[in-house]
Amino acid sequence: MSKTKGFIYASISAATYGLIPLFALPVMAKGVHFDSILCYRFLVASVALAGLMMVRKESFRISRCELFTLVGLGCLFASSAMFLFWSYQFMAAGIASTILFLYPVFVAILMATLFRERISLLTQVAIGIAMCGVVLLYGGDGDAKISLIGILIVLMSALTYAFYLIGIHKSNVQMMDGKKITFYAMLVAMSLFFMKAQFTGGLQALPDNAAILNIVLLGMIPTVVSCVTMVLSVHYIGSTNTAVFGVMEPLTAVAVGICVFSEPFTLNLALGIVLVIIAVILIILSDRVKKSLQYLLHIIIPHISEN
Repeated sequence: MSKTKGFIYASISAATYGLIPLFALPVMAKGVHFDSILCYRFLVASVALAGLMMVRKESFRISRCELFTLVGLGCLFASSAMFLFWSYQFMAAGIASTILFLYPVFVAILMATLFRERISLLTQVAIGIAMCGVVLLYGGDGDAKISLIGILIVLMSALTYAFYLIGIHKSNVQMMDGKKITFYAMLVAMSLFFMKAQFTGGLQALPDNAAILNIVLLGMIPTVVSCVTMVLSVHYIGSTNTAVFGVMEPLTAVAVGICVFSEPFTLNLALGIVLVIIAVILIILSDRVKKSLQYLLHIIIPHISEN
């Protein structure tokens, strides 16, 4: 039963995160700059998480060293969100979300480069497959072709999100509760976008009730709900299985783009998405495959020696 709950939570987490374009694009279409949208998004999320922590009587206390780390993490989180929303101006939101899902590839490369962790053969193959997928996404088909600057911008989103994850894993906050980390990261991100908005004419007012509703839903569903269910899923089924279910993120985003925003969907785009998803699954499962092979060899080799 606990595993069933974990799979349900993982599915909810991934699917809700993929709904970002559903709530963000209608507000952007009304002329609201993404700086203001992201400021409101993280404000809603911060208030909601603060309320959840207070209801659960969880401490907000952090040390001075943790504060510096959390500010850095918040800057990385904000950068990833900014690049993702910026990329929407150059490509379909579903495709941008799929390319963003390359962040596990960047995590593998950065861990090998910065911390000298060995990249397995399976991981190297996965990286090659992922790059082929991006090439197909870039090529598109006819009107669906994606600009090079759009690719580079969304890759920056994936890269900064990879640094964000590594920062959590390798910093002095690695044992901190996930809700507390997310709360402070979003609080910092909200502050940064508020200040950034002052250089682009100030924080824009939301034009109507529909825009307000979309912002509230953006801050709650693909942000708070996704974060909380992710934590619950990891608790029940572990981080690996939870990450595998993350393939629903780009699939949800693509489905929203096609069904709601009438975005084009071509054979090249379909193949590119499939390759990216395969590559990420291989990255996630590389350690498990390695352990399985070692276990099989441990059983087979003694058996051959006996014969």
